[in-house]
Amino acid sequence: MEDDYAHPYEDSIEKFTTYEDYLDSQITPQDRFYLEEDELARQLVEIGCRKGEVLTREDFAARREAAENAKKARLQNAPKVLASAQKNLTDFPVLRHLACREELVRSGKLSTIIFIRDKNHRGQEISGYIDYGHRLKTENFEPYFDRKKRLLPKSSDLSFYNWDTQHSTSNESPNFQILPDHEQGLLFKNKRDRKVISVDPRSEPGDNSKRLEVPTTEYIQVVIFDHMTRKKS
Repeated sequence: MEDDYAHPYEDSIEKFTTYEDYLDSQITPQDRFYLEEDELARQLVEIGCRKGEVLTREDFAARREAAENAKKARLQNAPKVLASAQKNLTDFPVLRHLACREELVRSGKLSTIIFIRDKNHRGQEISGYIDYGHRLKTENFEPYFDRKKRLLPKSSDLSFYNWDTQHSTSNESPNFQILPDHEQGLLFKNKRDRKVISVDPRSEPGDNSKRLEVPTTEYIQVVIFDHMTRKKS
């Protein structure tokens, strides 16, 4: 091996899957010509028969782990593109209201329940309460904001009722627990701060909660319940 050959360590550590791959990157064509065996060439590189820095096996493993952790951190901290980004929703008030809440709901700062009453593809009237945050996590919302799909309640949502068949369902979600009430009908308890949200139009929605009926021709009726979540101390 030629001692006067310096192979600077410039490549990213992530480029090498194994320590042997890293050692191979330090072997020159001349090394292979004179030594004829890669294994011997690797050993000579590993024990320091090369000018410049050569990582030990332990240092390589530590640097690779650090590089992988840094990459994960970058990915986690990278700004996420919202499903509603760059969508023209001027003429669609329901979608516009959902778009302006998307980032807050995804971050957990806001919990939103959407009441929708409309007709399904069979022409049957349906209604239900949707946990917007749960749907955002489990569905791709771009087709909704692109108006390729219509947001409608499902039997898997917080509540669902088919007015024609009288079929009804109710389900807890990761964000809300359902509390049936004989006087106020459905109540939803936020699992983060334990505050109760009333959806009865005759009563106040509750602490840190607001009720907004959206004037729209997109649906028969849409009501949005916003709850600013505060973690219980």
